[in-house]
Amino acid sequence: MKINFLENLIGSGFYTGYVNKASGTFGSLAALLIYLIPGFENPTIMIFFISFFIVIGVPIAIKFENKYGPDPKEYTNDEVIGMWLTLLFVPKKIWWIVIGFFIWRFLDIVKPFPAKQLEKVKNGWGVLLDDIAAGIYSFIILQLLIYVFNLITK
Repeated sequence: MKINFLENLIGSGFYTGYVNKASGTFGSLAALLIYLIPGFENPTIMIFFISFFIVIGVPIAIKFENKYGPDPKEYTNDEVIGMWLTLLFVPKKIWWIVIGFFIWRFLDIVKPFPAKQLEKVKNGWGVLLDDIAAGIYSFIILQLLIYVFNLITK
């Protein structure tokens, strides 16, 4: 199965998957830069792109796994999705964005239960599901921090 230009662009997280070291971090940074585009933080827009990248990401993940092996570092679309999940409904303030980035990267690397177990799912889904789970964990933690901060500062 050949990977075409668009599949490569999306699957590699805008070519960040081809960075030699820390490709996941660079994929997350690419997602963050897209998030900074004015208006992208609109939940309707974000949910559309998260959903779209998941739906097209699964068959692309299969192609990347066939070419590069299981859960390849070249496939960073999952980091893009996880970063966007983390930033969903977040006030567009630099400190929340930076905190969200670090929470996301930590949980993406650690992969707390059951995220790590989701990597075993077949047919491209395992590549995405562990990062979707870590993105949901990051979202919950960041939302709780924002809530507590707002309670304290009122």
